[in-house]
Amino acid sequence: MATLATQPICGVSSSSETEVRSRYPSIAATGLGRLIGSICDSIPVKIWGVKLSYLIFALPLSVPGVLVYVLQKLTGVKYTLTNRSVQVWSVIGAHQLRGAALTDIEDVELTVQPGQEFYHAGDLTLVGAKGDVLLTISGIPRPEIFRENILKARQARVATEEARAAIAARG
Repeated sequence: MATLATQPICGVSSSSETEVRSRYPSIAATGLGRLIGSICDSIPVKIWGVKLSYLIFALPLSVPGVLVYVLQKLTGVKYTLTNRSVQVWSVIGAHQLRGAALTDIEDVELTVQPGQEFYHAGDLTLVGAKGDVLLTISGIPRPEIFRENILKARQARVATEEARAAIAARG
């Protein structure tokens, strides 16, 4: 089996910070959202291929679900992956709250809390070389995809830094 060579990220400069991808958390990032997800998954019996709990609870839980969604979009955060770091930005005011450099990330752990599986969401924990938690990304839809994006961006960043160091050493 052939292995793929490490390639830079298409359209991204190695000399400046460029956004690669942004993701917004689902309501699974909140306690109320996870409670709604747990209730919706509480009765596994299916009627015509639909869980009974969906049929019973969908309408009454839609109101608090929409309220949490709107509040999150107005006052929540977004997570941005760049070619240099993973950042947490406030939606209002658009200022950076936290961040972690890609070169500091050793691993990205995926955790799915009870209630998040209903939304196909989970939490990502960015772990440093010493096992310390650099950043937690909560309630991201399809977290395995964003995890892979972060790991590939990290790999590209590390390779770029190594290449720059090798070029500087020649000079």
